[in-house]
Amino acid sequence: MTDLATPVWFITGCSTGFGREIARLILERGWRVVATARKPEQLQDLVAGHDDRALALKLDVTDKQSVAEAVAAARAKFGRIDVLVNNAGYGYLAAIEEGEDEGIRAQFETNVFGLIELTKAVLPHMRAQGSGHIVNFSSIGGLVSFAATGYYHATKYAVEGLSESLSIEGAPLGIKVTVVEPGPFRTDWAGRSIIESPTVIDDYAETAGKRREQTRERSGTQAGDPVRGSEAVITAVCSDNPPLHLLLGKPALDLAYAKLDSLRKEFDTWKDVTLGADFPAA
Repeated sequence: MTDLATPVWFITGCSTGFGREIARLILERGWRVVATARKPEQLQDLVAGHDDRALALKLDVTDKQSVAEAVAAARAKFGRIDVLVNNAGYGYLAAIEEGEDEGIRAQFETNVFGLIELTKAVLPHMRAQGSGHIVNFSSIGGLVSFAATGYYHATKYAVEGLSESLSIEGAPLGIKVTVVEPGPFRTDWAGRSIIESPTVIDDYAETAGKRREQTRERSGTQAGDPVRGSEAVITAVCSDNPPLHLLLGKPALDLAYAKLDSLRKEFDTWKDVTLGADFPAA
């Protein structure tokens, strides 16, 4: 991270969850924060008493003008942006066949295209500084898939791929990238923030239907602590060698290892067929 005594963190989705906790912890450290949300009035208690170090802004990541105005306001206040945390996003429950066009596209607009828009708005300033760190919130659902969240997975797999490419492009310019992959945490993700398709097809009752029920039932009892998770994100960003991938919580780690084992087993099983697809060696 930049060696400034009070780095500037620009964070999206600060009304609840990880965004709010990271912003709060940054202010506790005496650093500067640009806290954003679609309803900035929800941020007033967060920034109260920190007028010199905190800026609460209205931001709709799906609105290009809103993004441009927020980035301009941040730079007008603090002169720079050292860390961008792309946290805004939400879940969508539906079997693939149950997914409705409007809901699917809306999720991609926030989870993928909004993240891209804000990243592109901040990159020129980080390039000019010769430093910066972009933190993109993905999910264990960016590595492992389940029934009922296929469209959410699709957005997070997109964030994974984009983040990896950005890390390669940004490294020579002093710009670091970390993609955060939380498991289940006690945020609003599985509660009031999640959206469900109103279409329900009985044939998916034992797969997507059951997962919908499980997601609702576990809201508020997840293993992950948003405060400890946010501390982990800050620790990673502040390290001398920050990770490209940061898993959060034991469930995420267990699922990721299981996915690695499954992939290796499948690759090995089909190795001969895979190698047979090349032209024969001369």
